[in-house]
Amino acid sequence: MQTKSHFSVLIHKQAAKYGSRPAITYREFGSTKWKTLTWNYFSQRVQQVSNALLNLNVEIQENIGVFSQNAAHSLFTDFGAYGIRAVTIPFYATSSEQQIQYMIDDAQVRLLFVGEQEQYDKARRIFSLCPTLERVIIFDSNVKIAPEDANAIYFDDFLKLGNGNPRQAEVEQRQASATDDDICNILYTSGTTGDSKGVILTHGQYRAAMKANAATVPVNENDRVMNFLPYTHIFERGWTYLCITVGARLIVNTYPKEIQETLRETHPTCMCSVPRFWEKVYAGVQAKIDEASGAKRALFKSALRCGRKHNVEYLARGKRPPLNVSLKYQFFNKMVFSLIRKELGLENAHFFPTAGATVNPKVEEFVHSIGINMVVGYGLTESLATVTHDRFDQPYTIGSVGRPIEGIEIKIGENDEVLLKGPTITCGYYKRPALDAMAFDEEGFFHTGDAGFILNGELFLKERIKDLFKTSNGKYIAPQMIESKLLVDKYIEQVAVIADERKFVSALIIPNYELIEAYAKSHDIAYASREELCANPRIYKMLANRIETLQQSLASYEKVKRFTVLPKPFSMENGELTNTLKIKRGVLIKNYASEIEEMYKE
Repeated sequence: MQTKSHFSVLIHKQAAKYGSRPAITYREFGSTKWKTLTWNYFSQRVQQVSNALLNLNVEIQENIGVFSQNAAHSLFTDFGAYGIRAVTIPFYATSSEQQIQYMIDDAQVRLLFVGEQEQYDKARRIFSLCPTLERVIIFDSNVKIAPEDANAIYFDDFLKLGNGNPRQAEVEQRQASATDDDICNILYTSGTTGDSKGVILTHGQYRAAMKANAATVPVNENDRVMNFLPYTHIFERGWTYLCITVGARLIVNTYPKEIQETLRETHPTCMCSVPRFWEKVYAGVQAKIDEASGAKRALFKSALRCGRKHNVEYLARGKRPPLNVSLKYQFFNKMVFSLIRKELGLENAHFFPTAGATVNPKVEEFVHSIGINMVVGYGLTESLATVTHDRFDQPYTIGSVGRPIEGIEIKIGENDEVLLKGPTITCGYYKRPALDAMAFDEEGFFHTGDAGFILNGELFLKERIKDLFKTSNGKYIAPQMIESKLLVDKYIEQVAVIADERKFVSALIIPNYELIEAYAKSHDIAYASREELCANPRIYKMLANRIETLQQSLASYEKVKRFTVLPKPFSMENGELTNTLKIKRGVLIKNYASEIEEMYKE
């Protein structure tokens, strides 16, 4: 049963309800040992943070920065701040010095919480450049503080300022005066073009989002929920807070690259993720099928056909599978699918929300076929995550992004743009009235920039309107759709489609270097460097054949005609990726201008 309350007192209400039940499973920074905290402990730490913040003279609705990977400390800090009506602004742990300086200055941040050495070092280097910044509070006690730095303290020492809850009466006064109009967070969108902009999220938006999502999302107090995406990401943040309201146990994953090991160690029942996670799962399983003996390969393929028929053709459409299909599925589920899920650490799988980019229908079908309930959805930071999602109590269609949650009004506008109105939609951007005027129309609808249509109550997305390319032949190309088709291949790690004002579609491809090196070895392809390997005609031909197969459903003008295999990945350091790992096309076009021009030579 969901606890409905203002976030200023939510954790304390959950502690009164659940007491010594596990609330958070986590690892200390750099540790391999898992620890578990109770709801009572969670509440005590939050209360201590609230008192400590008051002892640092934090005002009502003051902005506080949190620059860290996922950590239990982040949750203590967030809810401790909400307890005194302060605002938290999460920064991606991978943000550059220029990015955090911009956000600190824009939001006039006085206190900055940081995670590990990398975040502390960046904060120290920009400290003197930020007039409002007064103190840096460090989560990881292993961080080495510079000898001359008198402005940094460890989180443990910060907590001592709240020992004995010396300001508790004032904390409770602030909680009693908290309103839904209070700002809860300002989330700076990473942006594929231009500067970051701060999206305002109020407690009222969160209240509406928690209520609407709880009505259709079946997470409950018995779930063990992996927190994999950064808390800075609105999808993970909104999802995590929903899980807290129903009393689910959180499993905090601090290092995203370790997610596969983390899943196998902790066996969660739920996890929200972006499609790339499932694309890698799909590619990994397909690779094992390809490597299997003839008999095993036939068994796998037969199992997947049965899983698709049972879970996609019948259950997804709200139909009861025939007895013969059910019996066959039970056999394959026990003999094949359960082993796949166990290998992933998902033997107790409940359901898995997925959003943030286009989900390839092949991948979606595969995940459902092996008995994992993928819940595809759609949302934005400005909508506090969920706008639509697949429903368990209603039929859903592979390729759609589901049905609207309660309170959301969707209108399809000019150029098929998806327009939104409702209590979960932001009131605007922080100190950016000109942007607000562009984002909202006279009727109060927010313009998403996404094109789509509604069919039988489900929303289907077409493309990002701003991302549409027009070839020199006048044909419109949706690059993200093409990229999603190519990314399911095990040999392709990253891809950027090029087509705007060009006579045909081309692509920059980052291969999975480990796999193409293994391919080269097994096919006696000699090379002296990665650059030489990526330029090898036999590697190009192998990838070209695979790409052609993946593009069979595309129109001729949409197909990638030429591509370049690059010897180094796209990176945030070079400005080529956002913090959410979306590609910045303008930067790529500039950085790889010569490679692109070479593809269009006659």
